[in-house]
Amino acid sequence: MNSVVNLGKRGRYPFGPEGFMSSNKKERICELLKGIETGDPTVVSVVNEAKYIQHNPQTHEGSEGLASLFKRLSKTSPQVNIVRVFEDGDFVFAHTEYDFTTRNIGFEIFRFEDDQAVEHWDNIQKREGPNSSGHTMVDGSTEVTDHKTGENNRIVIQSFIEDVLIHGDLEKLDDYIDQEHYTEHSPHLGDDLVGLRTILSKPATEGSIPVSYEKCHRLLAEGNFVLSVCEGYTNQTPSSFFDLYRLRVGKIVEHWDTTEAIPPRSEWKNNNGKF
Repeated sequence: MNSVVNLGKRGRYPFGPEGFMSSNKKERICELLKGIETGDPTVVSVVNEAKYIQHNPQTHEGSEGLASLFKRLSKTSPQVNIVRVFEDGDFVFAHTEYDFTTRNIGFEIFRFEDDQAVEHWDNIQKREGPNSSGHTMVDGSTEVTDHKTGENNRIVIQSFIEDVLIHGDLEKLDDYIDQEHYTEHSPHLGDDLVGLRTILSKPATEGSIPVSYEKCHRLLAEGNFVLSVCEGYTNQTPSSFFDLYRLRVGKIVEHWDTTEAIPPRSEWKNNNGKF
């Protein structure tokens, strides 16, 4: 049965005078990700490597310490740009650009226990675009606002995924998207939603980019931003969809995403699963 599960609700933490969480988790994750670029071995202290669960199927678990890995990667002169970073209870999630031998866009999710990261998910896509509306995969709004609306926005995106993306009820698009103020960053779509309607309504044909959402595994929210982690199919290939939404007054006004093919189980380098 298609469903939305594991919504990752905000835990109980001290909140500042503006009503949102103040901690150094975001800063430490930013330092960790930049460690790929700098090779600084001290940044890996944020990770509890003894408990660390890696959900990237293409990464061996425990085969190489992070400090050694970062030192090795830094010699290739990589560039890491953290465009956006958010926090939801025990989770920190970031929107990133990577420039190794190719330019990629990614979403990174880390789960914390006792002030250390113990679990990691990601979704990486080759950078493409700009799209037909002139937007790149990473430009646009970055500021978190409306901190008290996070839970309501999470519920809106849950319903949007169920109604529109999973069940294909395109008549409800107007209920969820503010089309007058909408900005689309997906490289194959535009602000006018014509492309979205097309890929959700047409069967797979040569030259198209048909998409089928089957299940949502996690929704993470901070203020006016919500990240969804879903699985389904692109051109009949098992795929993972990480979608970032910005909402205003309960409607979607901006969207970014990455899509990644899930390799066959026989090719996985760990047994933790993509999700």
